[in-house]
Amino acid sequence: MSLFWRNFLLLTGLLLLSVLTWFQTFRTLEQEPRALQSAQALASLVNLTRAALIYTDPVARVALVKTLVDEENVRIAVRDERDTYTPFEASTPGHRVAAALVERLGPGTIVAREVNGFDGLWIGFAIEGEKYWLLADPSRLEAVRGRTWLAWLATALALSMLGAVAITRLINQPLQRLAHAAARIRDGDYEGARLDDTLTTREIASVNRAFNRMAEQLARAEADRRLMLAGISHDLRTPLARLRLEIEMGVPDASTRGRMADDVADVDTIIGQFLDYARDQPAHLAPTAVARVLERAAAPYRQRDDVELRVHAREGLQAMADATALQRVLTNLFENAARYGRSADGRVRIDVQVEPRGGWIEVDVRDHGSGVPPQALKRLTDPFFRAESARTTPGSGLGLAIVRRALERMGGECHIRNADGGGLGVMLRLRPA
Repeated sequence: MSLFWRNFLLLTGLLLLSVLTWFQTFRTLEQEPRALQSAQALASLVNLTRAALIYTDPVARVALVKTLVDEENVRIAVRDERDTYTPFEASTPGHRVAAALVERLGPGTIVAREVNGFDGLWIGFAIEGEKYWLLADPSRLEAVRGRTWLAWLATALALSMLGAVAITRLINQPLQRLAHAAARIRDGDYEGARLDDTLTTREIASVNRAFNRMAEQLARAEADRRLMLAGISHDLRTPLARLRLEIEMGVPDASTRGRMADDVADVDTIIGQFLDYARDQPAHLAPTAVARVLERAAAPYRQRDDVELRVHAREGLQAMADATALQRVLTNLFENAARYGRSADGRVRIDVQVEPRGGWIEVDVRDHGSGVPPQALKRLTDPFFRAESARTTPGSGLGLAIVRRALERMGGECHIRNADGGGLGVMLRLRPA
């Protein structure tokens, strides 16, 4: 889960809990005043009706009752002892109103939701010993409808979620900028990794200033390192060239001269590997024809009599890669196989298989040598590590480390295994173009 969604869900949960708590609290606090208000209005209606019936001439009572029905939706009926009624259930708005009415109109007051099978708001009262039912509009007891509450609740939740999105984006933006800047530094782009250190938020500005200072120091260190590498390359290879010339001119024995020249070539190769590993240049990714790069890397080895190189690659497969770096990777693998992967008959057999699989373009390079001990497989890509096996012949121990680093710069993967039937297999995974 990303940081954005984690913060969003936490904020949404907190706001949802707050809204629901507020909703329940508001409902609880709203019901009691509404019940008292309804009870007061109904008590006034009963008292006014009672007074009107008492002081109205019997002839005019019919007109009074008709007016109450037409204007106030109130009906008056005589209450009989045989009438059956059903009071309001406890914990309902009607029960609260009924309690308040009994308190206001006296203990003889009856409030029911049903009389003789007819639903409504029935209030029983007495006038000079005669008992009556007053049937009022039951909508007087209705609280805010569920749909209204639901609409308000949905609006509050929607606003809360929008607020959570805005707050989460505001929190995450500095972290996203920091992550992008760190990725640029990883790719060697020190100039483009600068962050804004003039922000009004003190903590973020402090982090950005520290990051910018770190980027500047890394840029200076990288510049010094490149200068040092250039000096090492010049200062070491110049005497090697003179030594090679002196060997050719001053050593009469051809066999001895050949061995010494090979030693000088090995030293030059090791220096080249040190420099390749030490360079931290960003990869320039572009659609690259894998089969074409394979052929360029394999060409020198096809000319050797002791090497049998078989390549199976579909034409047209393109990967997002740096063509120069990929060719160097394949050359290192071929050289590693040619140097350490000889079969029992002394020949070097290298099989290369290229195919798309699982969202990758896989390049499998396998030799048919003796392989390496299983416990050494995980360390083969460590710098300067050489397995305690047939592969411990002289060398820098950087070939596979260079392969792994180059693949990582191109966004790929490198997996090493002991192949079935013997030999070492190296699986390169590249992103398709």
